[in-house]
Amino acid sequence: MQELHDAPLAPLTTFRLGGPAPRLLTATTDTEVIDAVREADDSGTPLLIIGGGSNLVIGDKGFEGIALRIATKGFVLDGGSLELAAGEVWTDAVARTVEAGLAGLECLAGIPGSAGATPIQNVGAYGQEVSATITEVVAYDRRTRETVVLPNSACAFSYRHSRFKADPDRYVVLRVRFGLEEAGGLSAPLKYPETARAMGVREGDRVPAAEARETVLRLRAGKGMVLDPEDHDTWSAGSFFTNPVLEQAEFDAFLARVADRLGPEVTPPAFPAGDGRTKTSAAWLIDRAGFTKGYGTGPARISTKHTLALTNRGAATTEDLLALAREVVAGVHAAFGVTLVNEPVTVGVSL
Repeated sequence: MQELHDAPLAPLTTFRLGGPAPRLLTATTDTEVIDAVREADDSGTPLLIIGGGSNLVIGDKGFEGIALRIATKGFVLDGGSLELAAGEVWTDAVARTVEAGLAGLECLAGIPGSAGATPIQNVGAYGQEVSATITEVVAYDRRTRETVVLPNSACAFSYRHSRFKADPDRYVVLRVRFGLEEAGGLSAPLKYPETARAMGVREGDRVPAAEARETVLRLRAGKGMVLDPEDHDTWSAGSFFTNPVLEQAEFDAFLARVADRLGPEVTPPAFPAGDGRTKTSAAWLIDRAGFTKGYGTGPARISTKHTLALTNRGAATTEDLLALAREVVAGVHAAFGVTLVNEPVTVGVSL
C-alpha cells in the first residue's frame, strides 16, 4: 500500500481545493482498504475516505488524520449481473456496460467519480438513479468489524441519499453489484424530457443505448459537467446544491413568494416527490434569485454554463468557494424562503 506524508489533497478532488493530510494511503485491494480502516479505528485516528474526489470540499487547513484513497479495480460482468470494485472510474464502467449491450446506466454517463461513491449519494441524472439497478452493496462495517453484503432493500435509498450517507462513519463501500437489462443494445425507457427532446423521441421510448449515452455526454458537456482540465467550468463538484423537496405548506408558501417576486403568471418547476411533497429546481431558484451564469468577480464563481455549479477559476481557496455558496444560500432564502442544501461532502468546513 502506497503511503505519502504531508500529502496535498487538492489534486485528488475535482475542485482542486483543500489542504494536506499528514498521511495519505492508497489502497489497491479490498484487504488493503480494510487494513487501513482498522488501523485508523484501532488508534482513534480520524479517517477520510477518498474515491474520485468529485463530491468533496476539503478545508484549506486540510485534514488532520489518515486520508485513504480507494484505488481498487474490478469489473466483472456475467449476463446482466455486474460487480464493480469501489475504485473503478464510474464513467468508464458505464461505457463498458453500453458496449456490452446492457441497459440501465447509459444516462449516468459522464458523471465524475468512482463506483463506490454511487450508492452513498444514490447518484442520479437524466432520469436514472443507481438505486434502480443496484442489487447489493458489499461494505466493511466499522462497527462490527466485518464485511457485510447489504441488499438494495437495506440501503434506504431516497433522493440523493442512502443508509451510507446517513451514517457516514459506519460503512466503507468495497464493491457494488448491479442488475442490468439485456435489451439488445437498446436503452431503458427514457424518463427525462431534455434527453428525449435532444434525441427527437418521446418520453418512454427506447433508443440505442450508445446514442443515449452520447446524447447525455453532449448535454453534460454543454453544462460544464464533464471533466476537462482546460475548462474551469468543470473545476467543480457538479451540482453543488440538491433540488429542494418541500412539504405542502412549504410549497404553498414558496408559490406565494414566487407570485410576489416574479408575478402570478410565473410557474416554478414542480415535480411530485411522494408523501404529498413536491420537488422544485435548485438551478431555477438560483437563477431567479439573481445568481446567473458566471456570477461573481472573485476566483470562485458560478459556472458560465450552468447555475447549479460553483467553480474554482484556478486560484480559489476553499473559503472563497464557501463564501460564494453562503451568498447563494442566503440570497435564495431571502427571495423565496427556501433553504438550499449542499450536495458535496464538506471536510473540516461547513456552510
